[in-house]
Amino acid sequence: MTNQQSVLAWTSSTKLITAGLVAALAIIAYFTGISGLVSADPSQVFRPVGIAVIVPVALFFTAYRYSSRLRNFVLAQDLRTLTMLHHWRVLGFTFLILYAHDIFPAAFAWPAGFGDILVGFTAPFVVSRLARDPAFATSWRFIAYHALGLFDFVVAVMAATLTSGAFPGLFASPLTSGAMEVWPLNLFPSFFVPLFIITHIIVFLKVRELRREARAGADTALQAV
Repeated sequence: MTNQQSVLAWTSSTKLITAGLVAALAIIAYFTGISGLVSADPSQVFRPVGIAVIVPVALFFTAYRYSSRLRNFVLAQDLRTLTMLHHWRVLGFTFLILYAHDIFPAAFAWPAGFGDILVGFTAPFVVSRLARDPAFATSWRFIAYHALGLFDFVVAVMAATLTSGAFPGLFASPLTSGAMEVWPLNLFPSFFVPLFIITHIIVFLKVRELRREARAGADTALQAV
């Protein structure tokens, strides 16, 4: 899909629907954060905030499977734009600031903060390579970048769970990751993380489609010989 096709996909209705869905997710994150719906007792292993991550992603997968209109819209998106969105993840330095102010333990803030900073800092370089070489989109290095972005979330979730207070024997610090479950910090797992995960998924779906098109083109060329 070309950048022109991506622009054409953003009609007035798709802009309105997308804005509405993003706004709805932000509103839900706000109310669940201030009401304590996604917070739990520190000793509880299961963290309800994880549901706030899983549900939007699951709804996206379901809609993508059953809506041809959504599939066409998703596959028309520009890989450079989708990748550049992850530049915002440099905001992960917030975790390091909160660690410096004794709000988060190092075991959570360091992997979550530095992982996001790494992904966000390298995003412009990946986009620059895409602009110079469109074939880079189907390379293993491009896929590895987005796989790293997803892995960063896995590490952050694991670190948050281990430092939630449910495993007091693992860490000597009295600090926990509990602040991530209440407003305003619950915006990270309840709003930003599912959105970024969905953009990673869209990239993988587009790369799969590009590879299919490349194979189909190669097969057609062979048949023409």
